[in-house]
Amino acid sequence: MNKKVIAGIIFTFVFIGSIFLGFNLGKQDAKLVHSSKVVQTNSDKKTQRIGGNGEISTQKNIKKKPWKGSIENIFFHPLISNPEVAFNGDKRSNNFDDWFITVGEFNKILKSIYDKDYILVNIKDVYEEYEQNGQKRMRRKELLIPEGKKPIIMSVDDLSYNDGMRGGTSDKIILDSKGDIATFTKGDNEEEKISKDNEIIPIIEGFIKIHPEFSLNGARPTIALTGYQGILGYSTDLSSKNYESERKEAKKVVDKLKKLGWSFASHSYGHNNTQKMPLDKFKIDTDKWEREVASLIGQTPIYVYPHGFSVKSSDSKLKYLQSKGFKIFYSVGKEPYEQILKDSCGVLADRMAVDGITLRKRRERFMKFYDSKDIIDLSVRPKREVGF
Repeated sequence: MNKKVIAGIIFTFVFIGSIFLGFNLGKQDAKLVHSSKVVQTNSDKKTQRIGGNGEISTQKNIKKKPWKGSIENIFFHPLISNPEVAFNGDKRSNNFDDWFITVGEFNKILKSIYDKDYILVNIKDVYEEYEQNGQKRMRRKELLIPEGKKPIIMSVDDLSYNDGMRGGTSDKIILDSKGDIATFTKGDNEEEKISKDNEIIPIIEGFIKIHPEFSLNGARPTIALTGYQGILGYSTDLSSKNYESERKEAKKVVDKLKKLGWSFASHSYGHNNTQKMPLDKFKIDTDKWEREVASLIGQTPIYVYPHGFSVKSSDSKLKYLQSKGFKIFYSVGKEPYEQILKDSCGVLADRMAVDGITLRKRRERFMKFYDSKDIIDLSVRPKREVGF
């Protein structure tokens, strides 16, 4: 065999080898790209996110249609992040068991809601104010929902971390060293813990980062705040010894939440029964909330009745709330309910409570969202009756 033939054979093997090697390197590069959380395709330069199962979540080319039906509306309380304390057998244990759910239970509920094709919507995308014959009224806006999805409104009540909660829940909402929303908790041994996975706000933020299509138009839940022991874990009430500094820190968190798309509602100042309060005391309570809480979060059209004890549209208390700019009034009910007032500017609506009582005793009612039997963690909760 002459030298030219040998050289040709060697060249051919080298050429084929380089192609094979390059192909495999390309495959490795592709693996490296797809192992990250964010991917950008060359075809449309649209950022896409990969979920925990490796599937890419994207909102491109999704057809939407006007939603004409009822809109599901559920609410929670702060999460139990320390079951050992919440359910330690003291006088608070049954209270925690009735009205709160654990971090693990919330995570399972959120996944189930997502798997059942619900999509989070903002209440401000549902209703709008308009003028009719010189009078202000409320009406439904055109809400465009991706085909195959169902809208759901979510809210969180009593996110104050008052004395009745602390120990079983986090202590406060903070901004961590990166400026992200997190929780702060100080244990009995003075150990400080900062977390992004033990409260609704940071959990929702993390979930939407993985599944951006769960949030319609950047929607987030609404936070309903009282004021009698401050807000978000800060002593912002006038009786606070560190009134100014606490308000300053709380305002930083509020501004961040609003930037992310979270909205706020009044849950009254003192969390008293609206039906039983005399009108003069109700006005004092409302004015105090406006002075101490609205001054931090801004004006809001949403009023959430404490304990769900609502009043009729003709009641002087509701008229007073309307004079303060409130237009959407939430109570508690067994199913979605909506009444758009015809003689004044307002919407009356019911929300469904997601708590220990409904987990134990209202399984059928919530099957459209989740199966309580799969959600409730009886290994940490008190040994009490369940309805299944």
